[in-house]
Amino acid sequence: MIRLFKVKEKQRELAENASGGAPIKKQSAGELRLHKDISELNLPKSCTISFPNGKDDLMNFEVSIRPDEGYYLGGTFLFSFQVSPIYPHEAPKVKCKTKVYHPNIDLEGNVCLNILREDWKPVLNINTVIYGLYHLFTEPNYEDPLNHDAAAVLRENPKMFESNVRRAMAGGYVGQAYFSRCM
Repeated sequence: MIRLFKVKEKQRELAENASGGAPIKKQSAGELRLHKDISELNLPKSCTISFPNGKDDLMNFEVSIRPDEGYYLGGTFLFSFQVSPIYPHEAPKVKCKTKVYHPNIDLEGNVCLNILREDWKPVLNINTVIYGLYHLFTEPNYEDPLNHDAAAVLRENPKMFESNVRRAMAGGYVGQAYFSRCM
């Protein structure tokens, strides 16, 4: 019986090749789920998704977030997503490509968002992650920081934090770090 399936599969491949079509690559369960997630995206107007490697590479994409309120109003922040073939059983890997002064994003672009770590569950999806990232910009969390200096300033002196964010977004220095313009 197994041999019969292999013969039929080989015949199908030969027929496709004879007709000039490329052999069809089977999609992993993670790719199928991600395709479903992307087709059902319901993003805020301030978020966009792009596929720098083309639509054939769904597992690697970028999301741009332009907060429309809060400290980061007027900035544009780019995130890269790398999705594992075993998605949704493993959270996507997310990095911030824009250098930002933020308590939950360090200067290397690592993101501290609970649903990307210990609170990830397979019922969550890409839409949830993007809304979580958006929420980090509208309400930064100093209680679970990656950038401890920014968290301390936000906690102790919100006006100074706002000034530091504005200076960083305009392309200036904050502490020892230089930030590129993101406005």
